[in-house]
Amino acid sequence: MKLWSALSALLLALFAPTLSFAQPKFDAQHVGGPGSGGDAELWMPANASGKVPAVVVLHGCDGVGKHYSDWARLLQSWGYAALVIDSFGPRGQRNVCNHGGLIPPSERSKDAYRGADWLRSLPNIDAAHIGVIGFSHGGWTVLNLVLRDKMAAAGGTVPFAAAVAYYPGCEHAGSPLVSDTLILIGDADDWTPLENCTRWRDAVQTDDHVLEMTVYPGARHAFDAPGPLHKYLGHLLGRDEIAAPQAEAATKAFFAQRLMPR
Repeated sequence: MKLWSALSALLLALFAPTLSFAQPKFDAQHVGGPGSGGDAELWMPANASGKVPAVVVLHGCDGVGKHYSDWARLLQSWGYAALVIDSFGPRGQRNVCNHGGLIPPSERSKDAYRGADWLRSLPNIDAAHIGVIGFSHGGWTVLNLVLRDKMAAAGGTVPFAAAVAYYPGCEHAGSPLVSDTLILIGDADDWTPLENCTRWRDAVQTDDHVLEMTVYPGARHAFDAPGPLHKYLGHLLGRDEIAAPQAEAATKAFFAQRLMPR
């Protein structure tokens, strides 16, 4: 085990410099509309008038796919612009499940903050009301970027107005929060265990920001995803018909309170 840990650390040390130079690009050439396959895809709400709030969407360890397009479409229907960032393709990866350190949250936090900066440059985006949502590996990233020291390391200058993390990996707490944050997780999750998130919640300094965690009894990893329970890389995951709509409603309310101008 010690040998494997040492080898993993060496590999990360070797790859990190390369990864730090390979990032998604945010400009007219690299950001497209839904289904464009760009470094990011921007979903604008239909019939929007004036400036609209926005949400940055961070995919899980399986890369950009239908699950995240479904979420972008849902956010769009709630009146948000949704920016789905591909953190893997520009770095030459498609899937990092069980190898999450290949593209760590510290790298993906840079993507999120740069994506938010690009959104603020658009004339039809409400620059003061931008949130972020992440799933699994993307949720792990959310819990990285909402900490003050991690935000600074990622080059962030403006905190997200709201942050939602679905079944995230939870570690490295302690720094004060810079964003109101909601964690949604099942107590039967065997990939990102509830106990880790409980420790993270109890250790983090809130610094006058809201930190909420909702636990869904019996829910597994990816409880909001389509498809029944199934084994994937040794873990049981799949949709929970009770938890999924409840979490969706909680997300809608959390964002509406913080991102929708009154």
